[in-house]
Amino acid sequence: MNRALRLGLLQYPVERPASVAAWAAKLDRWLAEGRAAGGELLVLPEYACVELGAALSGRDIPDEAAELAAMVGAAEEILAAMREAARRHAVWLLPGSLPMRDGASGRVVNRAPLVTPEGLLAHQEKRAMTRFESERWGVSSGDYPSVFDTPWGRIGVSICYDAEFPKHVRTQVVAGAWLILAPSCTDTMHGFNRVRFAAQARALENQCYVAIAPTVGKAPWSAALDRNRGFAAVFGPVDRGFPEDGVLARGPLDMPGWVFCDLDPARIEEVREHGAVRNHRDWPTEHFPPPGPARFA
Repeated sequence: MNRALRLGLLQYPVERPASVAAWAAKLDRWLAEGRAAGGELLVLPEYACVELGAALSGRDIPDEAAELAAMVGAAEEILAAMREAARRHAVWLLPGSLPMRDGASGRVVNRAPLVTPEGLLAHQEKRAMTRFESERWGVSSGDYPSVFDTPWGRIGVSICYDAEFPKHVRTQVVAGAWLILAPSCTDTMHGFNRVRFAAQARALENQCYVAIAPTVGKAPWSAALDRNRGFAAVFGPVDRGFPEDGVLARGPLDMPGWVFCDLDPARIEEVREHGAVRNHRDWPTEHFPPPGPARFA
């Protein structure tokens, strides 16, 4: 049986580091704090490192295209800093996501790496694009959902908007994921609440854990990260042995800092078998015929 996990979710303060080295030093400070609190798997938000875009582009005013090009150009250097940070602190690290060029297609995709304490990595790409990403930023739809084998069992990553689509998470759960990580970056409470409520729904309908981690703060110098709202949270099944609202942990709105939660995969196995309902098992697999109009009499 897989052992329990101490999960750390960072409400990441968007700032203005002057270089990749300065950003790496910031990452190092936050990971040191998270590791000191016992975090074993530490999660940063979607696009956390994109705060570098303004400095790397050399522009004095926000410029979407220039910032994206600069981030893509520095992606390998940033990724190396992420890997080194995970090794230094001996943690599993989901350092958010970053725009990277796909070697096969040449398209820019939003890629979330998962790094082991040894510095090995695998990644999940964002599948569903927001309008900003597709219409203004030129970021393309990525690969299909996958899962990651960890010391705590299989987990999945559904980046921000992806978590709003049941099939994305369900594919990962069917493949054995008991925990879904949903790093996010949203500039309004509307956007944050879409991710939040979707994560709660995915936890309910799959009887699994879903964890969200947002960027927070204002960054008027950044075209992509100008405003950032939200809080980190962990949601679970709304059933026996869990809180009545399914909320296992949450942080204060828009405030930087870590949120920790101890998660036991055995509790998921228990509720799926002995809960008041069996959402995970009872997921409808039959295909209903297309509905016609109801007849009034």
